[in-house]
Amino acid sequence: MNEKVSVESLLEEARLSKAMPPPEERLRLREAAGLTRAQVAEAVGVARGTVLAWEAGKSDPTPPGRLPYLRLLEGLAELHPAPGAPGDPVAELLAAAQPSAPQPPAPALAPIPVPAALVGLETLRGPDGRAIEGDPGPCVRCGVETTYQSTDGRPLHSGAMCQPTTPAQLTAAPQAAPPAPAAPAPEDVLAPAPAPVSPVPARVPTRPQRRSKSAERAEADLMALIRGAVEQEAERAGGDEDAALAALVKRAIPDVMHLFSETRSTARYEYTAYPALPDVLHKPSKQEPDQIWEARPAYTNPAYSMRAAQKDVKVTALDVNAAYLSALKVWLPIGRLEHTTGMDGVGPKRSGVHLITPAPWTHPHLPDPLGDRDTPGALWITDATLRLLLRLSGPKWALTEAPTVHESWTSGATENFLDALRKLLVAARAEAIAAGDRLTLEYVKSMYSKFVSTMGESVHNREMVRPDWMHLIHSQAFALHCGRAYKAHQAGLDVVALKHTDELHVTGDWRQVFTEGRGVSEMKTKTGDGKASGEYLVGKVGG
Repeated sequence: MNEKVSVESLLEEARLSKAMPPPEERLRLREAAGLTRAQVAEAVGVARGTVLAWEAGKSDPTPPGRLPYLRLLEGLAELHPAPGAPGDPVAELLAAAQPSAPQPPAPALAPIPVPAALVGLETLRGPDGRAIEGDPGPCVRCGVETTYQSTDGRPLHSGAMCQPTTPAQLTAAPQAAPPAPAAPAPEDVLAPAPAPVSPVPARVPTRPQRRSKSAERAEADLMALIRGAVEQEAERAGGDEDAALAALVKRAIPDVMHLFSETRSTARYEYTAYPALPDVLHKPSKQEPDQIWEARPAYTNPAYSMRAAQKDVKVTALDVNAAYLSALKVWLPIGRLEHTTGMDGVGPKRSGVHLITPAPWTHPHLPDPLGDRDTPGALWITDATLRLLLRLSGPKWALTEAPTVHESWTSGATENFLDALRKLLVAARAEAIAAGDRLTLEYVKSMYSKFVSTMGESVHNREMVRPDWMHLIHSQAFALHCGRAYKAHQAGLDVVALKHTDELHVTGDWRQVFTEGRGVSEMKTKTGDGKASGEYLVGKVGG
């Protein structure tokens, strides 16, 4: 006998076939209700990451979570209708205030005249054909802010879809036609036109405000994951802190990769985890490194010695906090690496690796920016090292000549690719320090250090093979370290030693130059190795 079809079952079928709201509306409804992803996930019976993927448009809701999720969205839509939709009280008030008389049609939008020198510009795109985004800036064609870039690194709307002249501008123009302007002189043709008065800039601040609120909630959710992992391992270890720490270190790689994936889930552009790389970035064998020189410093000032007959100069050994965590703020190539010669691959918004011949370094009292290198001639370096060399050869420092760039493998780049992950780990580290929480502090340290060290060709991390990024982050840490030494020297301190990524030995009052503390931008005296205070005596040699 056939079962009787109920009204409720028909409604269930209708709901299953009903289209879901778009991802941006799902996000809007949750945020309007003040709900976290964890709350939604628990209510509909899925993982938090699944809700994040639904809101980012990376996947569509499927049974069994689809139906309760749809019910939740329908209920939230009744409570929080979209701006301008029926039921929105603001929209209804505005509609009531509008006159009933028909409004004149909006005038046609005026096209944007494009200077001849900008006609050939193309949008920077990744291997998948998608336009790559970076830091916002005024479009070189229309002057309206955009995050897209041209192939030469300048802001440019994707597909040259620049903002047209708005109707508000046209209606605000005087009724009488102005006299025709005189023909411009040839040298004035490429002069930038004055920025038009447009409502677009007034709307720009509203977008970052919403993203900032969403980012704060996302960070709070991810901070909860970090705290949860620590609490879980501490409970499993039954109060044995060393056992809990060993377990946290063991899971650091998969955990940080999960955090990385979560911080990238709402990103505006994609990246390639396994890109095609040039030979210089491949290891010849498992035992041999690739050809990239990271410029690790190993410097000792020849003017000072602990073996001198008279030791009367006090030296303070300083410790840099979370050097690799700070180095996550670095220009990373996000497109396909392209081969160029000369300076064609060098630019403010390009990054990769470069074959250079450096100029001689003639300052024995300062560390060489290329580190402890004995072999002369050309070598492959990263963009982070090249930027340091170019700064040191500029008029501000004038410490060396600019290197000769022979060839490069570079692409369009961004400095903010890992910024969300960096900020998350910085916040977790600061919270652990404030609470005196050794477990969380060591867990966070293990996550960011292993994230960097295994993102190349590593058997411990199969989710990403980016040796170019690994070298760039290492080199950025070393470049920042050299920068601290040059800063100390400029302030009148003598640099006695510069080692690894976190050890700087100086004479004089270092607190006048660096802020003391445990924050990522601060310094503290080094402890251990028999120097509890981080201070020791040396003598001057060689006059």
